[in-house]
Amino acid sequence: MKHTNREILMKGIKYLAFSLPLMLIGPSVLFTAFNNQNHPYYIPVLILGIIALIGAILLLFKGIMTIVKSVFD
Repeated sequence: MKHTNREILMKGIKYLAFSLPLMLIGPSVLFTAFNNQNHPYYIPVLILGIIALIGAILLLFKGIMTIVKSVFD
């Protein structure tokens, strides 16, 4: 009977833990950017929000795939 690889499981949980703040920060930054469209820092703040959202999605996907790999591999 195979057992869960705890080292890989912990790595997956770390990915999920890093994605959680990005999931909260990304929409907030994006909302702030859209509310201040006439501000000179509109474009940099918008890009920062988009990067945070993309990072959250990628880390979430990588974390889930790592956890699945540790359980079923």
